[in-house]
Amino acid sequence: MGDSKEGGAESPPLGAAAREGLSLLSQGESEEPSAQGSALFLGGNEVKSRAVVKYSSAPPRTAFARLEEKTDLKLPPANWLRESAKLGPAGTTILGNSKKSKPFSSFGMAYDFIDSVGNDVDVVSDSENIKKLLKIPYSKSHVSMAVHRIGRTLLLDELDIQELFMRSSQTGDWTWLKEFYQRLIDQKWQRKKKSKEHWYQKAILSKFLYYSINGDGAAQPVPAAAEQQESSSSDQTNDSDGASWPAPFEMPSSVSEDPSASSQGSEPLEPSYIVGHVASAPKEQNLTTLFNDGENSQGLKNDFVRNILWTFEDIHMLVGSNMPIFGGGRYPAVSLRLRDNNKPINVLTGIDYWLDNLICNVPELVMCFHVNGIVQKYEMIKTEEIPNLENSNFSTKVIKDIAQNILSFLKSNCTKEGHTYWLFKASGSDIVKLYDLTTLCEETEDKYQNPFTMPVAILLYKVACNMMMKKNQNKKHYGTIRTLLLNCVKLLDKSRHPQIIASANYMLSELFQLDEPKKEESSESPLNENSDESYSEEEEEMPDSDENGSYSTSSDPSDDNKAVAIIKSVGELSVPEKYKSIHQIRPSCTFPVCHDTEERCRLVLSYVLEGLKSVDSSIKKESDLPAADPNTPIPLKYEDESTRGGPEGLEKQMALFLDKMGSLQKGNYSSQSGMIPGSWQHKMKLQLILKSSKAYYVLSDAAMSLQKYGRALRYIKLALQSHDTYCCLCTNMLSEVLLFLSQYLTLCGDIQLMLAQNANNRAAHLEEFNYQTKEDQEILHSLHRESSCQGFAWATDLSTDLESQLSVSCKCYEAANEILQFSDLKSQNPEHYVQVLKRMGNIRNEIGVFYMNQAAALQSERVVSKSVSTAEQQLWKKSFSCFEKGIHNFESIDDATNAALLLCNTGRLMRICAQAHCGAGDEFKREFSPEEGLYYNKAVDYYLRALRSLGTRDIHPAVWDSVNWELSTTYFTMATLQQDYAPLSRKAQEQIEKEVSEAMMKSLKHCDVDSVSARQPLCQYRAATIHHRLASMYHSCLRNQVGDEHLRKQHRVLADLHYSKAVKLFQLLRDAPCELLRVQLERVAFAEFQMTSQNSNVGKLKTLSGALDIMVRTKHAFQLIRKELVEEFDQPKSDESTPAADSSPSLNREEVVKLLSIFESRLSFLLLQSIKLLSSTKKKSSNTEDDVVLKTNKQIYSQLLRATANKNAALLERIDVLVHLLDQLARGGSGGVQ
Repeated sequence: MGDSKEGGAESPPLGAAAREGLSLLSQGESEEPSAQGSALFLGGNEVKSRAVVKYSSAPPRTAFARLEEKTDLKLPPANWLRESAKLGPAGTTILGNSKKSKPFSSFGMAYDFIDSVGNDVDVVSDSENIKKLLKIPYSKSHVSMAVHRIGRTLLLDELDIQELFMRSSQTGDWTWLKEFYQRLIDQKWQRKKKSKEHWYQKAILSKFLYYSINGDGAAQPVPAAAEQQESSSSDQTNDSDGASWPAPFEMPSSVSEDPSASSQGSEPLEPSYIVGHVASAPKEQNLTTLFNDGENSQGLKNDFVRNILWTFEDIHMLVGSNMPIFGGGRYPAVSLRLRDNNKPINVLTGIDYWLDNLICNVPELVMCFHVNGIVQKYEMIKTEEIPNLENSNFSTKVIKDIAQNILSFLKSNCTKEGHTYWLFKASGSDIVKLYDLTTLCEETEDKYQNPFTMPVAILLYKVACNMMMKKNQNKKHYGTIRTLLLNCVKLLDKSRHPQIIASANYMLSELFQLDEPKKEESSESPLNENSDESYSEEEEEMPDSDENGSYSTSSDPSDDNKAVAIIKSVGELSVPEKYKSIHQIRPSCTFPVCHDTEERCRLVLSYVLEGLKSVDSSIKKESDLPAADPNTPIPLKYEDESTRGGPEGLEKQMALFLDKMGSLQKGNYSSQSGMIPGSWQHKMKLQLILKSSKAYYVLSDAAMSLQKYGRALRYIKLALQSHDTYCCLCTNMLSEVLLFLSQYLTLCGDIQLMLAQNANNRAAHLEEFNYQTKEDQEILHSLHRESSCQGFAWATDLSTDLESQLSVSCKCYEAANEILQFSDLKSQNPEHYVQVLKRMGNIRNEIGVFYMNQAAALQSERVVSKSVSTAEQQLWKKSFSCFEKGIHNFESIDDATNAALLLCNTGRLMRICAQAHCGAGDEFKREFSPEEGLYYNKAVDYYLRALRSLGTRDIHPAVWDSVNWELSTTYFTMATLQQDYAPLSRKAQEQIEKEVSEAMMKSLKHCDVDSVSARQPLCQYRAATIHHRLASMYHSCLRNQVGDEHLRKQHRVLADLHYSKAVKLFQLLRDAPCELLRVQLERVAFAEFQMTSQNSNVGKLKTLSGALDIMVRTKHAFQLIRKELVEEFDQPKSDESTPAADSSPSLNREEVVKLLSIFESRLSFLLLQSIKLLSSTKKKSSNTEDDVVLKTNKQIYSQLLRATANKNAALLERIDVLVHLLDQLARGGSGGVQ
């Protein structure tokens, strides 16, 4: 605090500029956080300096007391070494901290201002170290500093070789460095003792400062006891004692974060990287904590009076300063210095004073001159005038160049994070060397001999924590965070620091976002940005030499081959940009891009496993645990469904599971390893286990999308086993964790359903399910330390039975739904709730269909038995129950479409029930039973409900059309059965006809023949068949009815109408020629029946003419039949299977032959009747047209008789003859008659 420690004036270095004037632009309060920095101008060039006080423990500034002339500073003042209100709390006086800077002082600051480290700040150090570096070219004194890199920040600490080697002599800890130092640097090292003059000057300064804060300023001698304290005060200002250098083997055992960052919930889900108070080494060693306010903190406490963010030109520094600052004078702040009037101020002292004032933003310097301790005078000097003082002039521009060169030199060579570098300049030497102490230390037996290892590791960890906490911008720093953590873990001994290693591994796992969507490859990806703080993790940056030969590692005899880099002459530091770092540290620290989800999850699990190992290794009760070899696979308990008890056993397991879930809400805790709830092991293991469960869940989901269902089931089993262990350890289950469980069970249900639907590949799925990686085995081994992991065994077994798989899938969804009922998760996560209910509805539909198909299969096998079996009825009940529950699920989430589909399936079940009741009774005596009617009407009700659920066709046209078709089919089937098996024993004929007619018309109503779709031909065929059946029914009524003429006429009209509609629809179809022919033949028969009731020849002729016209129109049907026969005949005879395969299934040869024979006989009959009638009318009246028709009909009749007489004629020939005859009839026959 007084004269500069370097004795004697030194000549300015080469290149120093001449005396130049400075002017102070602006000043502000130095100790306000918002303090404006000062900018200094140097001639035409600007030297910029800005200082902002980030922290100050000094009391409000007091004015200094100007001492009277002749005051004797050798006499102690009354207040000497005593506390007072003006001095503030003990240890943080306005005089500054009396102790010398501790070896880890920069770490203490870095811990307090973690935001700045690794990112914004270039250097963190004590102001004394900064001044010493900037004075290197001017001073012959030795320089010894430890340099550490954290991101882009360099931490500088004094490495007191004398103190170190004194300690080495006592403990033997630093022998490797001592040997190295003696071998390469100073072969005859011995401790240099401080002179009496040194202690005399320190004592005078101390008394002077106490006088300066004493109110009256008078010397008040104190009792003799105070004199005795003088020597003790000198001791206090001595070099720091041994306690400030922790023994390398006494690594601190715990880490405690600042309270603001360590607020945690019971089991936080947000990444919580804070390491709490733990004893990760045995307590009996009585190790001190690393940094704990108010306790001995091994030099890692920030004990500077003020911490200042100092920007000097483009260099940002976090500086600790203890300089006393007083009020009074022309400015609000002054620094007070004591000078011996007999010794002129030198350059080193001038730089010292100037830099102190710049760093603390103090505008004025007050110097008190004394001779042999007697005060002579005071002198006030502005800060900007200090470089121009007589005997002490220096160029601020040169100081700026020195600062930039030293920083560039260090940044270019101190490239390995976690390594301790040693910057050394021997006393009187011009050569500055940089050594990598970590590399030198690793050559010894114990690499943990370096006492900086632990503080560096902790700082790496804390900087990474801090970056992780900044959620808004942390992704671009992921590469840096990962490197910080990997280097942290690399530095630490696993057996000594399990907590930090576990926490660092957890943070590493958190860097990989498991739920992020797949990103497109692009240069804009934030994970690939080479941010400024990116740097090489593995490789050391090779020194770059510019064209001026900035520094060298050549094999010059004067060089040291152990040094990383060397500055050959301190004079070079004054040359502008001599040591310019051509490229800021190599930007190779990019975050690894995982192109594959599995790769990302595997990385996460590898970090989780390391974390779990660290936690497990720190739990003492190893002997109480069952011995398990992590290399031995844990059996997955593959069971046959016969041993499981089927769905009934599932019900019991589900009940147990739900009981367990209920107890979790109350917080039951059970750990087999003996972890204490609330301990760091407990909290960390919970988070690691939860992370592993998430990773396995993502892996399972990825395998599911690849259709690797066996693998997916294995991963979801591991996810659920992890979660089961979490449940055992958890003391207060968070709703978010329950939501995860619900999601896991939902996915498990999906996988079981897909396994059920892909039963043909069961062997491959089983093989995938039983495979295990070594990593998975080790994680499972760690889980088994805490619980049996069998809580979800019911959900994850791979069964060979379809019904069992479907039941398990359903139970998974039900369990997922039950969990959502806890803690009001349902309303908080509506999307997931909807998905669970949809899946429940879907699986219940699947199970319902499964039971329905089983019932249908039983029904088809039942031949002899006439009554419905009990087994069938049980299957109906199960199926119906599943459909009902599924419908309720879909209706509860307003899913009208799926509800309609399930209603449609329920309708189908009712139709199967109806069909089961139709087999009773003799086929010949069979009647449409009431049970059939009941079930068909129920089916109709369900189909109508499905249509009401949909509302309109626009909601889902495909489903609407499907339901309409099924409804039409049900009406049609019911009407057909009533028509074919009329229940005459129960109902009158007229009532049956009415019911058939109504059912057919309803079927027709729901049969859409106009809409163009794949189903249109089916609809047209159905409609044509309905019209045909109705026409046939009215035709039959007409034949059998006697009496009511009005009713007969109505039936005649209806029969004719439906026949014509049926013909029109059948003509639209290409694959129904037989049906068309049959309808036309029935129409002819209908005409013949009408003719029998006619009396006049004219009427009969007219009817005959109409009948023949119908015959002519059947030509289209014969052409279609002929075309199909020709195609069938033309099929290649070499391939015998092809005709059978390709021939139209609608063409039945027997039916064609039968219809052809009927057609020939009816045509023959009609022609004969026509000839007879025309012949009889010719006798009564002559009509030329009738003569032509008669002649044509006779010819056709003759040809027809000849053709029918040939019994050996082929089918195709017969058809050709008929087509030819119909052509003739169309040209000359029927036209005349009409």
